[in-house]
Amino acid sequence: MQKRDIQMTAGPLLPNIIRYTVPIILTGLLQLLFNAADLVVVGQFCGSHSVGAVGATSSLINLIVNLFIGLSVGAGVVVAQAIGSGHREGISRTVHTAMPVAVISGLLLTVIGLLLAPQILQWMATPTEYIHLSTLYVKVYFCGMIPQMVYNFGAAILRAAGDTQGPLRYLTLAGVVNVALNVLFVTLFDMNVAGVALATSLSQLLAAVLVVRALMRRTDDCRLEWRRLRIHRTPLLQMLRIGVPAGIQGSLFSVSNVLIQSTMNSFGAVVTSGFAAGGSIEGFVYVVMNAFYQTAMNFTGQNVGAGNYARVRKVMRTSLVSVAVTGLVFGALVWLLAEPLLSLYITDSAEAIRYGVLRLTVTCLPYFLCGLMEVASGMVRGMGASVLPMLVTVLSVCAFRVAWVYLVFPYIGGTPTALFISYPISWGLNAAAQTVIYAVLIRRRLHSQKAREQ
Repeated sequence: MQKRDIQMTAGPLLPNIIRYTVPIILTGLLQLLFNAADLVVVGQFCGSHSVGAVGATSSLINLIVNLFIGLSVGAGVVVAQAIGSGHREGISRTVHTAMPVAVISGLLLTVIGLLLAPQILQWMATPTEYIHLSTLYVKVYFCGMIPQMVYNFGAAILRAAGDTQGPLRYLTLAGVVNVALNVLFVTLFDMNVAGVALATSLSQLLAAVLVVRALMRRTDDCRLEWRRLRIHRTPLLQMLRIGVPAGIQGSLFSVSNVLIQSTMNSFGAVVTSGFAAGGSIEGFVYVVMNAFYQTAMNFTGQNVGAGNYARVRKVMRTSLVSVAVTGLVFGALVWLLAEPLLSLYITDSAEAIRYGVLRLTVTCLPYFLCGLMEVASGMVRGMGASVLPMLVTVLSVCAFRVAWVYLVFPYIGGTPTALFISYPISWGLNAAAQTVIYAVLIRRRLHSQKAREQ
């Protein structure tokens, strides 16, 4: 265990959760700044059409990338459970399997993005005013998939070991480089959306180099050695068992968002620009909620590995209260500051800003429901179950939103508000269902543990 690694299986729980979560929140906020800087720079120097062009790609990028991000989630859970159980060889084999899988995933994503993304943008009814800009942005962005996957897998391993400060430092430096390159490429070289996409890819490369360097300098079983890199069957299957359902869940989640995006595009370029900027701001609240997901998942993983189910129950209670309070505070803060924040993105359309405020009003105030959903899902996944939470999410979020668009939305006004109110409703449904799954799983684990002790 490294000096800065946080103890998950012993010690005071709330202080450790806070110390663990805060760096993840800051890391997530910095990672979001990659895309936010893209939108702000093109908004200031290129206009609202460029903002809409970049914003219109977010659902598509998430749709394609999330499947492979799920594999990094699987790697983190497997490492956390191995650490909790003290299985040293299992830790090492998982680490040295994860990194080749990251490179292969990045390569596949690059090919998929370059070949399929332009066509999907057309299917999404991306406004003709800037579809060519969206296509250009996507093509350049997907050229940076290998370093992005390497960073995500490496960061997942470090967090599973209790180190959340390292990824924060690496992304801080990469974020500064990203902003500087954004301004350079757009203002000096007049590259528009291609420049901000290239800046993001180059900054991700820097983050990947730093996270690999950190793994190679560790002195515990998470140490990365080039000569030991190979794909081991057992940890690969474990990663796939947890990661593939997590990835499918994320991708299907994005499918519903793509449908929402496509429906929103039908309102025209001004609405799309305003909602794209609002979505970027909303994303800052989401990464705060998602940080508690990662905390709950890794704390649960280590304690499940150690067989400490009483502490798992404490993790659940503490995480739910923490994320609810945090979600209420952050959601209200963003809502209060909606107009000045949107003005950073959009400088040439008061109407677009008005639509951005509308989106933030509908989604941010109840955002704590998203936090409850994230924590409950993280707890279930940390216990090693992945298929069931995926199925629940498909039904309570993805299928629900699709049904909403086709069966409810047209009959309650067909307005942007009617479209986006489906988000908080689906969060609440999913949170309730995931909590029930957790309660059933923890009861079974406790029963099995008592039976073995008798």
